[in-house]
Amino acid sequence: MTTLPSDSLPLPGLHGEVEVLLDRWGVPHIYATTRHDAYVAQGFQAARDRLFQIDLWRRRGLGRLSEVFGSRFLAQDRATRLFLYRGDMRAEWLAYGTAVRDVVTAFVAGVNAYVDWALQAPEERLPPEFAALGHEPARWEPEDVVRIRTHGLLYNAEQELARALTVRDLGVAAEELRSVRDPHTDLAVPDPAALSHLTEDVLDVYRLAFAPADFTGLPGASATSAIPTGSNNWVVSPQRSATGRPVLANDPHRAVTVPSLRYLTHLEAPGMSVIGAGEPNLPGVSIGHNGRVAFGLTIWPIDHEDLYVYELHPDDDGRYRHRGAWEQFSVVEEKTAVAGAGEETLRLTYSRHGPVVHLDTDARVAVAVRAVWLEPGMAPYLASLEYQDADDAAEFRRALRRWGAPGVNQVFATADGTIGWQGCGLVPRRPGWDGALPVPGDGRFEWDGFAQLDELPGLTDPESGWFSTSNEENLPPGFDDDALTITTDWYSSARHERLTGWLDGDGPVDVASSVRMQGDAVNVHGRRLLDRLSPITGPVRHEQEWAALQEWDGVETTGSRPALIFQVWVRRHLRPWLVDRCLERLGVDAERAKAARHRLIRADTLFSDLRPDLRMIDMFDPADPGDAELLRAGIGDTLGEALTELAGLLGGDPATWTWGALHRTELRHTVFSHDPSAPDAWRSLPSVPRAGSGDTVGLSGHDPSFNAVMGSSFRIAVDVGEWDATLVLNSPGQSGDPRSVHYADQLDLWAEGAAFPLAYTRAAVEAAAESRLRLTPTRSTPSSVT
Repeated sequence: MTTLPSDSLPLPGLHGEVEVLLDRWGVPHIYATTRHDAYVAQGFQAARDRLFQIDLWRRRGLGRLSEVFGSRFLAQDRATRLFLYRGDMRAEWLAYGTAVRDVVTAFVAGVNAYVDWALQAPEERLPPEFAALGHEPARWEPEDVVRIRTHGLLYNAEQELARALTVRDLGVAAEELRSVRDPHTDLAVPDPAALSHLTEDVLDVYRLAFAPADFTGLPGASATSAIPTGSNNWVVSPQRSATGRPVLANDPHRAVTVPSLRYLTHLEAPGMSVIGAGEPNLPGVSIGHNGRVAFGLTIWPIDHEDLYVYELHPDDDGRYRHRGAWEQFSVVEEKTAVAGAGEETLRLTYSRHGPVVHLDTDARVAVAVRAVWLEPGMAPYLASLEYQDADDAAEFRRALRRWGAPGVNQVFATADGTIGWQGCGLVPRRPGWDGALPVPGDGRFEWDGFAQLDELPGLTDPESGWFSTSNEENLPPGFDDDALTITTDWYSSARHERLTGWLDGDGPVDVASSVRMQGDAVNVHGRRLLDRLSPITGPVRHEQEWAALQEWDGVETTGSRPALIFQVWVRRHLRPWLVDRCLERLGVDAERAKAARHRLIRADTLFSDLRPDLRMIDMFDPADPGDAELLRAGIGDTLGEALTELAGLLGGDPATWTWGALHRTELRHTVFSHDPSAPDAWRSLPSVPRAGSGDTVGLSGHDPSFNAVMGSSFRIAVDVGEWDATLVLNSPGQSGDPRSVHYADQLDLWAEGAAFPLAYTRAAVEAAAESRLRLTPTRSTPSSVT
């Protein structure tokens, strides 16, 4: 038997010895004699791998960036503090379950223990970002974890504002073209007057509250943009799988960053055994299994936010009209230290509905955001602690009663063969309105409590033998969406349609085929768009390119030339042309169209979402000679523009142009990417070509420069019951320290669409282990987590 490299470290807060086995991919397998110790060790190990990342997340989330980075972050600190949880802490802690406060306290104790230990030898133990930026990591309080609410995926204030501006400026018909709303939902405008004075900057404060820390202008730093998100998951019954055991697969789509958003961990203690991924700033596991139940989640885009528009008092900016009277805004003033500038006071204003984000004293209006996620028990993902111990499907579903945010599709599969799905999250009741548009804050549009989990859709052991979610509209037949509106903003069904075709096919499903499908590059809606235009024949300019597109199978491989041309043509050239023609057909005058057409174009969105393009094409009849000629000319002109753009982007021989030559991922470090003194490997990771797009199962949305910064950096496929056969990936690596061997050791696997086995049983862990760390108690401490 090979002797592992071992180390030992005394750790404050432990009650007994903890063993941490680190496997060849940097996954910590933590073995403790109490749950308390397991969570202390998890916090310590998370900080050991991701201290700069989670310290920055904490500072950003609490609005404390200015303390170390100076006055340029005061506006962001104010915005973020505006959205902190400020309710009763007893109600907050109990909303997650009676043990959660103890769990968080233990986890935070582990983080702080690492901070204290690292500060004893900062050059060796602290991540190098701290030296580069000139500050030290902070110590945490348990309340920090639950008060931060702007780290989650929350909806739909942005959609409300975009819809309001489009309806007001271009009309309801134009919004139905632009919208990602489900077409069977009629759009009602509760009060047109509430839209009159809205502008695109109404949500600037809200956007700043959710934005990453932007270090542009600081030495050796670059900015990162906030981007949209998605996910896929599926569960397959034993009868439908290749092994006779259930399969669960999940690939959350988030920003592809260095370090990764997710963090893999394995926790073993008496009465607890759980493995999988969470986020490095949180205890526990939200996607994975416990040796009895496997679980995974995707976003179920519950409408968690409403915009309220208030009439200000004619002579007093501090009062607004509500139920026929003038009500006073409440104001909180908080002092904050500012590096190099002493102290500043931040003034935070609230209405009865929530944070005030916009004040227009000329128009005499104010706007506030009402957010479900400011209620008790809504810290993102923390409620996963409740279902980690579930023994079966019934216990798992009961545990979801505490789930608050974000809204998710939870899928589950048990070792005894049960599979299922449950939509869960806190859904407000809106009597007489659906939350699709901003409303007056005068008392006519109020919430009437929240739905119970039993009122939300779910199922167990579907007849099909499988269930899948991809953020699409998935309310079952008969669900009364008028009585309880989940959302009016469902994602595209393109990924779900592709998965349905695969899961309904003849081939059995296993973990290997699931991992392959997680990287699938078939663009179902792209092929549908070309089919809608296929009747256009005859003399089309660039006829050879048009014919090649019509013959294309819709698979967006890195080596595909048609995929390259399709993506640049549709998103950058055909869409603006369609918008202009369709606005003309809707009778929108040229001046209004020019001022507001950008709302329909959305050319730089990372999710391409071709539903609006398909709707616009449906406004034309290819059998009509006039429409056919118009489309023929439009196709030729826009194809020519796309080819010209591609010549500027790729140059060289057009015959060598491929999607992967343009559509690539280069992960750039937030701090070191523009620091010429940093090692090359610290500034950015090697650029890799990416298949797919924002419309494929293997989602890979790109920014305006075609850097594919959106997708599934984390993937898992669980062979339920044969736990060691689980496949997983967490790119670029487990560690956030650029000096670590686990900083980018999974990047090549990710680029190849591969994964590695996630060891679970003790024998498998021992076989995969490469080092051992023993954490020992420094003194006796009363136990609070058993």
